[in-house]
Amino acid sequence: MPKTSPGRFFEDFSLGDTLRHATPRTVTHGDVALYTALYGPRFAVQSSDAFARAIGYPHSPVDDFLVFHIVFGKTVPDVSLNAVANLGYAGCRFLAPVYPGDTLSTVSEVIGLKENSNGKTGVVYVRSIGVNQNGTQVLDYVRWVMVRKRVESARAPGELVPALPKALEPAELGDACPVIDPQAYDTGLSGQRHRLRDYVAGEMIDHVDGTTVEEAEHMMATRLYQNTAKVHFNQFTEGQGRFGRRLIYGGHVISIARALSFNGLANAFHIAAINGGRHVAPLFAGNTVFAWSEILDVQDLPGRDDVGALRVRTIATKDRPCGDFPRRTGEDYDPSVILDLDYWALIPR
Repeated sequence: MPKTSPGRFFEDFSLGDTLRHATPRTVTHGDVALYTALYGPRFAVQSSDAFARAIGYPHSPVDDFLVFHIVFGKTVPDVSLNAVANLGYAGCRFLAPVYPGDTLSTVSEVIGLKENSNGKTGVVYVRSIGVNQNGTQVLDYVRWVMVRKRVESARAPGELVPALPKALEPAELGDACPVIDPQAYDTGLSGQRHRLRDYVAGEMIDHVDGTTVEEAEHMMATRLYQNTAKVHFNQFTEGQGRFGRRLIYGGHVISIARALSFNGLANAFHIAAINGGRHVAPLFAGNTVFAWSEILDVQDLPGRDDVGALRVRTIATKDRPCGDFPRRTGEDYDPSVILDLDYWALIPR
């Protein structure tokens, strides 16, 4: 029996498979510092123990997307080592704060399969759950990924496209964030005065700044998350592929866009849920990422008088500033668009 694994190909999956992923990961202050060095997020709750304690946290929680990437990275050897591309997300809930010293592990279930018409690839849908060392669920999400077949003539392992929610309800959002003291939330220190009712549905915000992606930073980031997908790591194999080079990990784009969104959404301090997301086009080293956001909804949360929720759609582009808000029209995206992300963020009332 071979001692090494080539990863699963499309025909190796079966509906209902439970995948217990290897290598639990203890999150350290070093991970947090490196994440900050890679993306430059400036949200005060995740940046300052003193700020976080003042509003009711024991100390600064780990950035939500660092949690997402670590939980996601656990799944790669079993789900997407032979991926062509990660396609999207749905029904993602951040369920509990994570702090340095917590240990994260992940279990996934195969909930959908669909062979592509070319017979060379298929789409695998998995629900992944991240838990801490106490068994507390911290993250629950669905993603779907296009995976190569090992043998093109192999029979498809089944077909089911799962029904996925278009959006999570506000009532599902409040538990991941402890009750905070909104009066102690210092908007002078947070960098912006705007709170929940300063935003209106339909408002569009150009986040103005841009970040150029470097190959070395992307490689460091994927190693940080222990994401071993060939499409990101292996220039030898990817040099022979469709693009002739490695793709930038889609989560890298998400974290860049989130960091850029500080300029306009500085007090939207906690990502509570991802309603849906799509990596519209590939990104490569040397491209510059810009972002803009549309406020889709502004909601109170049942039983909470400290925070409310903004439903935000963030669009990231490559090599195009966002002053004219490039977006999707019908089924077509502007050629510059690389990410379309719909999420709920909590903000003080």
